[in-house]
Amino acid sequence: MTYTIAQAISAYIDNVSLSRSAHTARTYENAMRAFADVLKDHRLDIETTPVTELKEDAVGWFAAALKDYAPATERLYLTSASGFYEFLAAERLADPNLPRVRLLVRQRARRPGIRLPQFPRDQIEKVLDYALELAASPTESEAERLLNLRDRAFLVTLADTGLRVHEACKLRRGDIDWNEAKAVIIGKGDKEAVIRFSMRSLEALKLYLYARNALDGASGRPLTSLPLFARHDKGAGKRVKPITTRTGQNIISRRVSEALGPEAVGTITPHSFRHYFVTTVLRATGNLKMAQELARHRNIAVTQRYAHLSDDELDRGYTEIFDK
Repeated sequence: MTYTIAQAISAYIDNVSLSRSAHTARTYENAMRAFADVLKDHRLDIETTPVTELKEDAVGWFAAALKDYAPATERLYLTSASGFYEFLAAERLADPNLPRVRLLVRQRARRPGIRLPQFPRDQIEKVLDYALELAASPTESEAERLLNLRDRAFLVTLADTGLRVHEACKLRRGDIDWNEAKAVIIGKGDKEAVIRFSMRSLEALKLYLYARNALDGASGRPLTSLPLFARHDKGAGKRVKPITTRTGQNIISRRVSEALGPEAVGTITPHSFRHYFVTTVLRATGNLKMAQELARHRNIAVTQRYAHLSDDELDRGYTEIFDK
């Protein structure tokens, strides 16, 4: 059977949906919709034209049409398009010249500009101070106390470990070596990584888990298999279920609102705590390689974006040089 271009695009999107996250699949679908529009602009009837007649030059057309997009989006969409050609070759739907496709992508794509990570460090520290006080906050129920202790432990853990929010949500009690203050996780790119915990994060976790003893003990499951951060809502009931990434995001929004006011919601995101972690390491040590390893950045250039001085540090340095 010879596929049309439209049929091949549909099969490619279905394939992506099976192997990637829902968010990635949606992005690829948007990219291929834009790619199809470019083909139509070049008078290709994707509904009737066999995919075997699709030439590599279409990647160049696509790149030209993406110049009004942000550079990062352009690159992502071109990655999707080149993946489509690789899919055609792998499934033997066509025989494209893949080296030419890759060359066109390299030649035509803009390089995304490097942006310095911006986040409100002082505001994050206020949120952390507020979170630490949650252990002493009066509560009206055991469920509310568990929520306070969980959120306290969650925020401190994000700030002191550099964990991504989805990584923190997936942790189990048995993942932590309490004596070594470490955990082994499967991180980004399905790579095994060692995470280190501070004394204050371990203290917050132990206090939370101690308060959870009765709930965990009644679960009938080995403690090591239970989630480190559990749900404590009516939907979970007496079951010990892990929090989702969405719950992790909601924890941050709620506690930011309480600590700083509703207008601050959105100014601090889950990833802000990772930025905070990396810059804390750099400010304390000045060791770029250490920060890279602790943050688990594959490319040190990513870590280097954090190695910039804040305005107040520049002001102090300038004053010390010129005004003394």
